[in-house]
Amino acid sequence: MHFAGKVWRLLVGIKDALVLAFMLLFFAGLFMVLTARPTPAAVRDGALEIDLNGVIVEERTEIDPLRALLAREAPIAEYQARDLVRALDAAAKDERIAAVVLDLDRFLGAGQVHLQEVGEALDRVRAAEKPVLTYATAYGDDAMLLAAHASEVWVDPLGGAVIAGPGGERPYFAGLLDRLKVKARIYKVGEYKSAVEPYSRSDMSEPARENYRALYGALWEEYQANLKKARPSADIARITGDPVAWVRAARGDLATAAKQAGLVDRIGTRAQFDERMVELVGADAWSDDARAYPTTSLATWLVDNPLPTRGKPIGVITIAGEIVDGDAGPGIAGGSRIAELLDDVLTADLAGLVVRVDSPGGSVLASEEIRNAILRHKAKGIPIAVSMANLAASGGYWVSTPADRIFAEPETITGSIGIFAVVPTFEDTAASIGVTSDGVRTTPLSGQPDLIGGFTPEVDAILQATIEDGYEDFLQRVGTSRKLTRDQVDRIGQGRVWDGGTARQIGLVDQYGGIDEALTWVAKQAKLGDDWHAEYLGSRPSGYDNLLRSLLLDDPENAERADVTALFARQQHGLFSRIENDLDRLLRVNGMQAYCLECEPLPRAENAATRYDGWLAALFRALAS
Repeated sequence: MHFAGKVWRLLVGIKDALVLAFMLLFFAGLFMVLTARPTPAAVRDGALEIDLNGVIVEERTEIDPLRALLAREAPIAEYQARDLVRALDAAAKDERIAAVVLDLDRFLGAGQVHLQEVGEALDRVRAAEKPVLTYATAYGDDAMLLAAHASEVWVDPLGGAVIAGPGGERPYFAGLLDRLKVKARIYKVGEYKSAVEPYSRSDMSEPARENYRALYGALWEEYQANLKKARPSADIARITGDPVAWVRAARGDLATAAKQAGLVDRIGTRAQFDERMVELVGADAWSDDARAYPTTSLATWLVDNPLPTRGKPIGVITIAGEIVDGDAGPGIAGGSRIAELLDDVLTADLAGLVVRVDSPGGSVLASEEIRNAILRHKAKGIPIAVSMANLAASGGYWVSTPADRIFAEPETITGSIGIFAVVPTFEDTAASIGVTSDGVRTTPLSGQPDLIGGFTPEVDAILQATIEDGYEDFLQRVGTSRKLTRDQVDRIGQGRVWDGGTARQIGLVDQYGGIDEALTWVAKQAKLGDDWHAEYLGSRPSGYDNLLRSLLLDDPENAERADVTALFARQQHGLFSRIENDLDRLLRVNGMQAYCLECEPLPRAENAATRYDGWLAALFRALAS
């Protein structure tokens, strides 16, 4: 009995310890949930400080909690362009904000349309006679286009600025697939539909080269014009014409070279920058540090300045990222999820609908599912506009066809009207290790598709016919929408990608403008006057998403500072990520694709925690490590 008593006391002690541990965990979790969301009470008179420690996107990706916990690195932080614009416009009008600080030390990039939208909002802050200051160790193309709108651009003495321009080389895998004896069976329509070329060629085809020379040339012209308009002192020709001579003239000091070329205004350390901010907005009375100045964070400021809710609602549905089948997203355009969001408000009293597209396309079936859901709203007789952001190509254009009016910016990438499918087979791979196949067929389709024995000619013919029929469907939808004949659409189709300016000239786009112009147009068509507000469908993040972001992303140490050398190294890391994704795309189970593989999407929050893990991508990682 004495021994049993000891065992019982031990068990009771373990139970009490576990209860105490769980209670501590519960209250710690409750505390984090309550403190994860900032409060307006934290707004302070001084500077609005925006630390862009990641990428600017159209729609923020929801963090998967399991993947986030299993990941070996934090997800990339994402900032919605519309949130930044709203914050800056509110700062321009609010007396509590005396200046805006844009910290670009860990900025990873954005599309040109988003950069221009945020840049114009910075201009409005300056027009309100409030200084805008930026700081970075090194400025790349995207950071420089943002910084150009600042009244003072600061750079670290050990940093600098470089402008590379759009374009560059991409990987081709025909040689690797030959070595692995993998046969990529390609079915496509469109002379310019170069999305399949990485799997069939070792270099770029001449039609693709012609297309992208024109596209990148137009985007480069827009970039230079926007940078020069925002910062007339920038000597872009000197920087890009002979960059070696430019750097040598400054004895290799990139910070000095950047100042001499008019890219930056001041060279200084972070401490010197802080001292300058104290001069502008005063010292922080709550701090003993003489260089501290009062600031309000972006998150706190957004809570203090919520979206307006008065008047009639105009629905805004966001189609951002690759269009895929199923419920994926936000940040990825799951066809079923977006269709359900639209159907949920089908009986609501929406005065109109704006479809905001920032997508390189994807699944034809998912694109059609979204298009049909938009058409159900159009059947109600409400005005519908499409607002194209950085990308509205392939499936991104497919979902745009129900619109009454299409808005795009000159920097928008659109078009890519074409269809393809890629199916790998492994008959040669199997034969090389002594595996063969044999059997009896009752029809030419028996046992097909056979990934080991290969496809019969009949299967190849059927799949190609299906792709051609899908292309005809695409032409019909565009022709009906744009009031063009089938042959007219075919001439501007064929998988060719267009910049927004050219797309407007050839009739794929109605007028220049962003989402504000699209909303205003819908309000005018609905005769709402000024009594309306935008209602973003499905845009509220879950509670655990806010908590995970607070835990994983708010710490600046989660993102690395980068000098100019690190900027180039980061591009190399991006190349490896692209190779992994391209190879994995080959192995994924895909149907017909209306996808613009060559349209460069931004890095997303899908780092090590969310990457695809197909065996071919895993093989590449093993070879590259």
